[in-house]
Amino acid sequence: MYRIAMIGGRPAPVAGAKELGIDVVLVHEEGAYDPAILEHCERVVHAPIADGPAILEVLKPLHAERPFDRVMTTTEPAGISTGFVVDALGLPGVSEATARALADKSLTRELLAERGLSPVRYRVVTSAEEVAGFAAEIGGRIVVKPIDGVASLHIHPVGTPDEAALAWKQLQDAGISSALAEEFLEGQVVSVDSFSHEGRHLTIGYSEYRMNDRFVEWEVSTPSRAAVPVLPELRAMTVALLDAVGLTEGPSHSEFVLTADGPRVLESHARLAGSGAPELVRRAFGLNLTRMMLTIPLGIEELPATSPDPIGGAAVRFFTPDPGPITAITVADGIGAVVKQLPKGEVPGVFLPYLDELIEVEVGAVIQKHPGDVVAPLLTVVDCSNGYVLASGKDANDAVAKTDAVNDQIHFEIA
Repeated sequence: MYRIAMIGGRPAPVAGAKELGIDVVLVHEEGAYDPAILEHCERVVHAPIADGPAILEVLKPLHAERPFDRVMTTTEPAGISTGFVVDALGLPGVSEATARALADKSLTRELLAERGLSPVRYRVVTSAEEVAGFAAEIGGRIVVKPIDGVASLHIHPVGTPDEAALAWKQLQDAGISSALAEEFLEGQVVSVDSFSHEGRHLTIGYSEYRMNDRFVEWEVSTPSRAAVPVLPELRAMTVALLDAVGLTEGPSHSEFVLTADGPRVLESHARLAGSGAPELVRRAFGLNLTRMMLTIPLGIEELPATSPDPIGGAAVRFFTPDPGPITAITVADGIGAVVKQLPKGEVPGVFLPYLDELIEVEVGAVIQKHPGDVVAPLLTVVDCSNGYVLASGKDANDAVAKTDAVNDQIHFEIA
């Protein structure tokens, strides 16, 4: 029997662990997890998931009684703290150094630059004057964002001194005193989902996005059509990126911009991707990243030798009605999808509620709002909370067409 500690997660990706012969100790914050997940766990212990020493304190006695084979996480806030525990217990996995290299986007850029990979001009800035000065030096548009940012929060395009001043004020208002300024990368955003074991990196899925002018991704589709012409280069750059940050084990999600000068790294994460991407990869490439996270490190299953070819396509798109109070939601007759609705007043404990109930469904939709609720402006990924459509297709274009068709048949009336 294997034993792992899983730090955080909404939900933690441990369904089926018992059937695989894995005992799971879930480390989470009280009230921050769905109690239903506990049927998959040996026990739960409480600790702040971003506090490495606190997590170590609750796990050390359990490790002394019966050692853990792995300590892992797939949630961004627990990346560095989990790395701290991995190092302290002397276990294989994502080290604190690797977690920091990915969380600190300026450090990611520094490590890439040392290896001559993905050249992007960047600078850490601490004032509006420094932002404006970098933009003048670049001679074009730049982007200013938090050094450790996630979920498209506080990203500001800048091209003029006035825009620099406004961006810096908004960053300061958000409590940010140091930010990362980068040249603006023009092109399609794509991502690569990979899995690593003993330092070997297997690239698996490759996806592309549709997003709004605030860089909020409201659709993910796979396999990416835009990535195909540069797929060998994209795969090689992914492997080089993961080597540069020292990743040796587990899932990773790396984002790129396909510029006129070739792919450029946007950012990377040592975890499963969000927005339902693991399910899209499963549908389009036939590999279950969530299961692999449990089985590959423990030697229950082997990492495939080569990257899989696509077996179909998949897409998820979020409902993006105009902001404002909802007066009615209508669903067309004969919509051609399994439609579920979150009960009124219920706060979902996960980003994509009912996803597990749509695993075997070709086209499914989930409505998360009701009349009387308010649609928020789409400023960050967190605002993609109105519901979603998920579809499989013979290829990505077919899957996207199915999600578009369902989206057009579910109407949010806004006052």
